[in-house]
Amino acid sequence: MKGFYKIISTIFHPLLIPVIGCICYFKITPQYYTQNYFLGNTLPILILTVIVPIVCYIILRSTGYITSYTLPTIKERKYPLYISLSLLLLVIYKVIPNNYSSELYFYFIGLITAVFCSLILLFIHFKSSLHATGMGSLLMFLISLSVHFEINIIYAIAITIFFTGLVSTSKLYLKTNSSLEIIVGFIIGLVSQLITIKYWL
Repeated sequence: MKGFYKIISTIFHPLLIPVIGCICYFKITPQYYTQNYFLGNTLPILILTVIVPIVCYIILRSTGYITSYTLPTIKERKYPLYISLSLLLLVIYKVIPNNYSSELYFYFIGLITAVFCSLILLFIHFKSSLHATGMGSLLMFLISLSVHFEINIIYAIAITIFFTGLVSTSKLYLKTNSSLEIIVGFIIGLVSQLITIKYWL
């Protein structure tokens, strides 16, 4: 069972949420887009939000700044959040303007807000669940896209809710987060996307 929950935590790792949200957007949007447009958004986002952070993690791990991929201490969590915040800002300023999409732009604004809030909480010695934050962001983004494009994607939303519960259960089972940390993390993700809706919905 422990192995199963570790797999779930890996599949829905916070690093993958930006790319998953990007792919979901292109699958849901009724707007026409070319293959080059899709790749022009997805590949740079994949590199900046997944590959570069993994390389940075390896460097931080080898230099002793991080002792485990679970980032058990508040101090260890600050470094990846600093890096994620910087890379998400880079996406906003360098990637999306070249292939502009208001939906994706404000999705990343919401992600930046969520990361920033999670970072602020670390300074008051509270460790929110980044997995729950990512799932909350993705869920609210899907709901927003459904309303925006007037498309029924209830099954996609239901599946996301199911996996949100599964991810939360895995964090509790593995004892990497408490119930309060998961709830706060989920609320941060949900609200950070919710506050951007009025700018593009």
